[in-house]
Order: sequence, then C-alpha cells, then structure tokens
Amino acid sequence: MDHHHTPHHEGGGVLGVLLPALALLLCAGGYLLLVRRARRRGRAWSPWRTAGFGAGLALLAVALLPPLAPFAHRDFRGHMTQHLLIGMYAPLGLVLGAPVTLLLRALRAPHARRVTAFLHSGPARLLSHPVPALLLATGSLPVLYFTPLYDTVLAHPAGHWLLHAHFLLSGCLFAYAVAGPDPAPARPGVRARLVVLGCAIAVHAVVAQLMYGGFWVHVHAPVPEVRGGAEIMYYGGDIAELLLAAALVATWRPERPVLREPAVRAV
Repeated sequence: MDHHHTPHHEGGGVLGVLLPALALLLCAGGYLLLVRRARRRGRAWSPWRTAGFGAGLALLAVALLPPLAPFAHRDFRGHMTQHLLIGMYAPLGLVLGAPVTLLLRALRAPHARRVTAFLHSGPARLLSHPVPALLLATGSLPVLYFTPLYDTVLAHPAGHWLLHAHFLLSGCLFAYAVAGPDPAPARPGVRARLVVLGCAIAVHAVVAQLMYGGFWVHVHAPVPEVRGGAEIMYYGGDIAELLLAAALVATWRPERPVLREPAVRAV
C-alpha cells in the first residue's frame, strides 16, 4: 500500500460515456424485442423478470456513467463501489431477468434446439458449475489487489474496460450458477450451491480484512482510500451475497418425488 496515488486515465472522454450508454440501450432494446416476440408466439413473460433485467442495466449505468465513473478513476473507494455494482449487484438483476429462458421462448423451434444443445455441451456445463464460476469471480481478487496487476491494468484505458468486462461476465456467471432461473444442466443441488456461496463470502471477507490492515495489498493509493475501499468490499459484498442467497431460496424448486406403482403380487 502506497501513500501516492498513481494517476489513471479519466475514462476515455466523450466516447467513454457514449459507448457504454449505447451498449446499455441496445441491451435493453434487445431484451424488450425478445419479450415482444415471445408474447406474439403465445408465450407469457413475467413483468418481474423484465423489471429485474432493467434494474441490472440501471445499476450498470450508475457504475459506468458519470458521476461515479470519473470518480472511480481518481479514488479507490469509487473503484470499489464500481466493482461491486458491475460484478455483484448488476449481475444479480440481469440473471434474475432469465435472458436465456426468454431467448428460448422467442426463438423458433430449430433455433431453440441449437441453444439447448449448446447449454448441454461440455464447455457450457463446465462454466455453469458454481466452482469454476467461484474461481473466476472471487479467485481473481487476490491476484488483482495483492500484485501490481491493479495499477498496471488501470494505467491503460483498454485494460480498464477489460477489467470491467471480467467483473461483469464472471459476476453474471456466478449468479447464474448459484441462483439463476435459467436452465443449467450441470448445476448441483441447493446445499452444494450454499457451500460455494459461503466460500465466496469467506474470500471477500478475508481479502477485505487484509486490505484494511495493509497486509500484502499492492494498491498505490492513500491509506484512507484503501481502507475505505476495503470497508465497501466487506459490507457491500455481504449485502450482495445475502441478496444472492435470497434469490437462491426464491428460485429453488424442490424436486418432486417419483411415484411408483405398487408391485402386483402374482396369485
């Protein structure tokens, strides 16, 4: 931990605002178009799903647009707030929007079968398992904050956007694997997912406490900023993971027991 703050680029100027705003609008328009197509095909769609997806996009907008985005380039506390919004809060809303299920309802049968076949493929089954998702979402935290990687990445605009993409994709993958309503053939039972979620909570807590104490942390920012960022990670991460646990309970459907007909004795 260093008392001198390494200057970072301020987010790419006008393009840094227009490009994410345009991408978010395209995502919203594409989702609404799929909802319309699904309803035209006689498939009902819950407005709560649409609201969840919209909330996820709104949280991404808060994270990627002013005033938070420029502040995140100057202050580590802003970066950590942005990190939580992009990597934990927004993914939960997007995943609860069930975009894969919506896509399957909007597509014609041959195309829907191709999507289903992909979901059952080896790579998709691997990525939809909570353990690889855990490694991608939380295993990268010590590498990012306890090595020079953080300052190296944020010194370049392309690296900054790649870091955002990593947070978002790994966060969506983890939320999908743990509590997503979309189909996931390799998803284990509720107990196993709760264990994985507990591991994520523990990793966040340990990283935040080490960061607050200044142990092994390699972030060139003033001590108050680093400690403030650690507190945001600790408390904000706890709230996000509690919301994910609530989503797991809300989306859980107990397996129905298979009824077997009684054996007929031979007379």
